[in-house]
Amino acid sequence: MYRTLITPEQLQHLQAQGQPVMVFDCSFDLMSPSKGPQQYEQAHIPGAVYANLDTNLSAKHGDAGPHGTLTAGGPDQPSSGGRHPLPQRERFAQWLSSVGLSNTMQAVVYDRQGCNYCGRLWWMLKWAGHETVAVLDGGLQGWQAAGGQVAAGSPAAHFQSHFKLGPSLARLVSVQEVEQGLQGTHQTMVDARVPARFRGEVEPLDPVAGRIPGALNRPFAQNLGPDGRFKPAEQLRQEFEELLGTRDPAGVVHQCGSGVSALPNLLAMEIAGLGGSGLFAGSWSEWCSDPRRPVAKG
Repeated sequence: MYRTLITPEQLQHLQAQGQPVMVFDCSFDLMSPSKGPQQYEQAHIPGAVYANLDTNLSAKHGDAGPHGTLTAGGPDQPSSGGRHPLPQRERFAQWLSSVGLSNTMQAVVYDRQGCNYCGRLWWMLKWAGHETVAVLDGGLQGWQAAGGQVAAGSPAAHFQSHFKLGPSLARLVSVQEVEQGLQGTHQTMVDARVPARFRGEVEPLDPVAGRIPGALNRPFAQNLGPDGRFKPAEQLRQEFEELLGTRDPAGVVHQCGSGVSALPNLLAMEIAGLGGSGLFAGSWSEWCSDPRRPVAKG
């Protein structure tokens, strides 16, 4: 089974063999949220389920408190803060059941934005205890280049399954843990935003510009080659080792603006054999919401 990446040819083989596999299209656009569903309707892998970042892979924005922190009580209490707070695992499992994913299926996730959004679902399925989930290497573009067919239109009706949560296979890091980690030497923050946002020169999405003090910068697009696929494992390992220097890879906590584009970095470390890193899902949007937290620039 596939746990990190799957090629278009491997997915085609699974489908031809009649293996139990469910494909998810996670295409999205932060600046224009309606574009993702429109792109899905224009072209998607036949049978793929659409996973909307705002409505399926995030808690309601109103569930987070005024400073992007968690609100108390109720089944819809988010599991993280920030602009895209994680839903409760139980709520996420309900959605997985509603689209028909079972615990025995191979899940395959893709988008057409360089793994910017499908990494979120890859990580969330690990977080829900589902080990057999992989990112389609090269996304929809890679699928079409390999001769894969596409379909248009709205998704077909789904059947109900009973997805059962398992022990989490992912490490979720809270804002309090990040704050505590700044006082020690084991934690290393890796920020996936573009350099100008990392340096605090521009900030198009959050009210404060800057970064978490001590963070290192690796824009998520650096994990892909010119063909849109992830770089070879050996190359990724070398690049992350150069970035981290003497720092322990197990102490890495990934972040970005709202816990979405950080995940290609986390996946790349898994591919490189440097697993065990965590995700600060609230990311910069949660960090900067409290003026008491330190901000670095430059």
